[in-house]
Amino acid sequence: MSNQHTFNNFSEFYPYYLEEHSDVTCRRLHFAGSLLVLIVALWALTTGKLLWLLALPVIGYGFAWVGHFKFEKNRPATFKYPLYSLMGDWVMFRDMLIGRIRF
Repeated sequence: MSNQHTFNNFSEFYPYYLEEHSDVTCRRLHFAGSLLVLIVALWALTTGKLLWLLALPVIGYGFAWVGHFKFEKNRPATFKYPLYSLMGDWVMFRDMLIGRIRF
Protein backbone atom coordinates (compact mmCIF):
# COMPACT_ATOMS: atom_id res chain seq x y z
CA MET A 1 0.00 0.00 0.00
CA SER A 2 1.30 3.46 -0.88
CA ASN A 3 2.03 6.08 1.77
CA GLN A 4 1.02 8.74 -0.75
CA HIS A 5 -2.20 10.47 0.29
CA THR A 6 -4.47 12.32 -2.07
CA PHE A 7 -5.81 15.69 -1.00
CA ASN A 8 -8.38 17.67 -2.92
CA ASN A 9 -7.67 20.90 -1.09
CA PHE A 10 -5.70 22.44 1.74
CA SER A 11 -8.50 21.82 4.25
CA GLU A 12 -8.10 18.10 3.68
CA PHE A 13 -4.30 18.36 3.88
CA TYR A 14 -3.95 20.37 7.10
CA PRO A 15 -5.01 17.59 9.54
CA TYR A 16 -2.41 15.32 7.88
CA TYR A 17 0.14 18.13 8.17
CA LEU A 18 -0.55 18.46 11.89
CA GLU A 19 -0.13 14.69 12.37
CA GLU A 20 3.29 15.01 10.78
CA HIS A 21 4.13 17.69 13.38
CA SER A 22 3.07 15.98 16.60
CA ASP A 23 6.43 16.43 18.36
CA VAL A 24 6.48 19.68 20.34
CA THR A 25 10.19 20.29 19.66
CA CYS A 26 9.58 19.93 15.93
CA ARG A 27 6.75 22.47 16.15
CA ARG A 28 8.95 24.84 18.16
CA LEU A 29 11.68 24.63 15.54
CA HIS A 30 9.12 25.36 12.82
CA PHE A 31 7.91 28.35 14.80
CA ALA A 32 11.45 29.65 15.36
CA GLY A 33 12.33 29.23 11.70
CA SER A 34 9.17 30.98 10.53
CA LEU A 35 9.66 33.84 12.99
CA LEU A 36 13.28 34.24 11.90
CA VAL A 37 12.17 34.26 8.25
CA LEU A 38 9.81 37.14 9.02
CA ILE A 39 12.48 39.06 10.94
CA VAL A 40 15.16 38.62 8.27
CA ALA A 41 12.72 39.46 5.46
CA LEU A 42 11.61 42.64 7.22
CA TRP A 43 15.20 43.61 7.99
CA ALA A 44 16.34 42.94 4.41
CA LEU A 45 13.48 44.97 2.96
CA THR A 46 13.91 47.90 5.33
CA THR A 47 17.70 48.10 4.99
CA GLY A 48 17.82 47.38 1.26
CA LYS A 49 20.08 44.35 1.81
CA LEU A 50 17.96 42.30 -0.54
CA LEU A 51 20.51 39.52 -1.08
CA TRP A 52 19.51 38.31 2.39
CA LEU A 53 16.15 37.33 0.93
CA LEU A 54 17.97 34.45 -0.76
CA ALA A 55 18.68 33.01 2.69
CA LEU A 56 15.01 32.77 3.65
CA PRO A 57 14.41 29.21 2.36
CA VAL A 58 17.57 27.99 4.10
CA ILE A 59 16.52 29.63 7.36
CA GLY A 60 12.93 28.40 7.29
CA TYR A 61 13.53 24.91 5.98
CA GLY A 62 16.73 24.46 7.98
CA PHE A 63 14.92 24.76 11.29
CA ALA A 64 11.97 22.70 10.06
CA TRP A 65 14.07 19.87 8.66
CA VAL A 66 16.13 19.55 11.84
CA GLY A 67 12.82 19.17 13.65
CA HIS A 68 11.67 16.43 11.31
CA PHE A 69 14.86 14.41 11.02
CA LYS A 70 16.04 14.69 14.64
CA PHE A 71 12.83 14.87 16.67
CA GLU A 72 9.81 13.90 14.58
CA LYS A 73 11.74 11.10 12.81
CA ASN A 74 9.85 11.53 9.53
CA ARG A 75 10.34 13.06 6.10
CA PRO A 76 9.11 16.64 5.78
CA ALA A 77 5.82 16.96 3.91
CA THR A 78 7.62 19.49 1.68
CA PHE A 79 9.05 16.64 -0.36
CA LYS A 80 5.62 15.28 -1.32
CA TYR A 81 3.37 18.34 -1.06
CA PRO A 82 5.49 21.49 -1.49
CA LEU A 83 2.74 24.09 -1.87
CA TYR A 84 0.39 22.67 0.76
CA SER A 85 3.34 22.21 3.10
CA LEU A 86 4.40 25.83 2.75
CA MET A 87 0.83 26.91 3.40
CA GLY A 88 0.71 24.54 6.39
CA ASP A 89 3.85 26.10 7.85
CA TRP A 90 2.23 29.51 7.98
CA VAL A 91 -1.18 28.30 9.16
CA MET A 92 0.49 26.29 11.93
CA PHE A 93 2.62 29.36 12.81
CA ARG A 94 -0.56 31.43 13.12
CA ASP A 95 -2.31 28.69 15.10
CA MET A 96 0.62 28.52 17.54
CA LEU A 97 0.75 32.31 17.80
CA ILE A 98 -2.93 32.56 18.75
CA GLY A 99 -2.80 29.55 21.09
CA ARG A 100 -4.80 27.13 18.99
CA ILE A 101 -1.83 24.75 18.91
CA ARG A 102 0.47 24.17 21.89
CA PHE A 103 4.17 24.84 21.45
